[in-house]
Amino acid sequence: MTLMSSIPVLRAADYPAARAFWTETMGFAIAEEGGDPARFGIFKRGRATVFVDSWHGGDPEPSPAWRAYFHTDAVDALAEELRGKGAKIEGPRDAVYGMREITLRDPAGNLLCFGQDID
Repeated sequence: MTLMSSIPVLRAADYPAARAFWTETMGFAIAEEGGDPARFGIFKRGRATVFVDSWHGGDPEPSPAWRAYFHTDAVDALAEELRGKGAKIEGPRDAVYGMREITLRDPAGNLLCFGQDID
């Protein structure tokens, strides 16, 4: 048996703010939404997918740990793109484990990391 992929499920108290962040700032497309009004969404960009769940509310406080990690082949270009949309990015920086990474928080406080292999 082989596991093929995994998908982060991020909690958000404010679904419309999360939806705007994932579509407008992050450039993900809405693949599916649930609820009337929508309170759950599946967002995709390239081969990356994220679920956003507001049915269960947001986390009580922002975590210092990553809630999701995304691999990319152009982290510097992604950082420039996101900064151009007003996102507050930390990095890029090279990690001791061979990745060049940026981090940012979504409107719900989830810490997201985007990394590229250092060749």
